[in-house]
Amino acid sequence: MTSTSVSVAGRTASPSTARAINDRLALQLLKDEGPLTAGQLKSLTGLSRPTIADLVERLRQTGLVAVVGEAGAERRGPNARVYGIVADSAHVAGVDVRTDSVAVCVADLLGRTKAEESLPVAPDGDPAHTVAAAVALVERAAERAGAARLHHIGIGVPGLIDPATGELNSTGGLPSWHRELATALHRDLAAPVLLENEVNLAAVAEQRMGTARDRDTFVLLWLGHGIGAAVVLDRVLRRGASGGTGEIGFLPVPGTSGLPSATGCDGGFHSLVSSGAVCELAQEHGLEGAAGGERGAGTEGSGAAEAAIRAALDAGERGEAFLDTLAARIALGVAAICAVLDPGCAVLGGEVGRAGGEGLARRVEGHVARLSPLRTRVRAGVVGGGGVLRGAVLTALDAAQNELFGAP
Repeated sequence: MTSTSVSVAGRTASPSTARAINDRLALQLLKDEGPLTAGQLKSLTGLSRPTIADLVERLRQTGLVAVVGEAGAERRGPNARVYGIVADSAHVAGVDVRTDSVAVCVADLLGRTKAEESLPVAPDGDPAHTVAAAVALVERAAERAGAARLHHIGIGVPGLIDPATGELNSTGGLPSWHRELATALHRDLAAPVLLENEVNLAAVAEQRMGTARDRDTFVLLWLGHGIGAAVVLDRVLRRGASGGTGEIGFLPVPGTSGLPSATGCDGGFHSLVSSGAVCELAQEHGLEGAAGGERGAGTEGSGAAEAAIRAALDAGERGEAFLDTLAARIALGVAAICAVLDPGCAVLGGEVGRAGGEGLARRVEGHVARLSPLRTRVRAGVVGGGGVLRGAVLTALDAAQNELFGAP
């Protein structure tokens, strides 16, 4: 059997370590490039032909790789086998938890969606019943996807996640079943559960499949019923000492009636740009569609704020004044973040950011340029209302692939 010698941190790796490194390299290539022949793997990895032959056979025995076709039918001689990852060898789930709903998506090892389910949640429902219904929802989605078991489950929730414990910090503003659901899923489905703040997951989705794919460093502003931010520096999501990085709703800014406190963000940035504040501003500008209140915290459907912004985009000069005032408000928060982090790029997400699109983003960028000497691009988020759910799937998928492929 032929092996290759790999140098790790100035030392020569043992044969078993070298095999593990080579296996992960090959699996990563098959994931990113799609099915490949042994010759293509040899060319892309630089490994010897005997090493590739051993590697492919080893991965086939694990069930992660299989022959998926043949190449070279147009030439004489035997055709080359084409190898690919067995997508159904593992499944993961993403769960998006809101105050009024639960949504789940089950994907295979290549991240392809296999099943989706959702469940409305009554605000006055029994917490134990809600948890049981949510667990059943995930089980039903897994069954529809053909998954015998779930390898990992990623969950997006509003609130702070303690970096030390990975648990949702208790807060009086959230239903008790939010905290209990992760424990129940881990217990009943026997799968590792990864809990993450919803805004952080939206940033993961924007980084991997959205408007921030070309950025190693950026900030996502979540503008909706609640206000938050996610910070990605050098492609790493930063959570802070207590999980509170991005709690910009509490940011003291000019233009409010007071100051925020440790127990409430009234008077902070939240007072200027939350959905409620956007609706009030729209009414001041006489825009139709601004009335009617707003839906529950974190709701991703069409809300009054979204309707108001869309009305402004169609309202000509009157809408221009509203959008410019709103952009100036948003720019206060962006400029404050830029003064500390200099991210170079701010993405506007959530109900308000998505509804405003590139038109609102351009206005915010112009105001930021007048407030800060630090050049900052402002972009509209593009992953849409499913961004939190997609980010949860990606987080679970990363964990599953790291375990199955070997940690990098």
